[in-house]
Amino acid sequence: MSEIDDKVESNHEEDTQKGKFLTFFLGKESYGLDIKYVTEIIGIQAITEVPELPIYIKGIINLRGKIIPVMDVRLRFKKCEKEYNDRTCVIVIDVKGVSIGMIVDSVSEVIVIPDSEIVSPPEVSQKTNKYIKGIGKVGNEVKLILDCHKILSDDDSENLNNFQ
Repeated sequence: MSEIDDKVESNHEEDTQKGKFLTFFLGKESYGLDIKYVTEIIGIQAITEVPELPIYIKGIINLRGKIIPVMDVRLRFKKCEKEYNDRTCVIVIDVKGVSIGMIVDSVSEVIVIPDSEIVSPPEVSQKTNKYIKGIGKVGNEVKLILDCHKILSDDDSENLNNFQ
């Protein structure tokens, strides 16, 4: 019996972030990011453009001596560009060993969404919803849960790794 208790205890330690999502807005849509990928949230700051990067990679920022590439999530999702304002934030995430800043319209809160309240996105075709790994039901609202591993293509990861 103690062997089972040990397993449960070690799983509990690993699961302290399970089901927690940082929510943010792009326009009226609410998205969620698995909190385990988020390292920090900062305000928008001066971005240095770098030639020959994809249009959605706006450039790089210097974050306390560390060079971080920044992606405009609106452009990544093929939405219209929006002028940055005092609500615009950069969510710094760490995925595939790469730190990247995600520019979003505004950050909302950290919420818990149990697995039982997350459903798979509708499969219209292979190309749609490639960044969405689930839809979280929170009261009367829905949160589109991003797949942090797909937001950066392998080419992006390789290119952006050169900055770090």
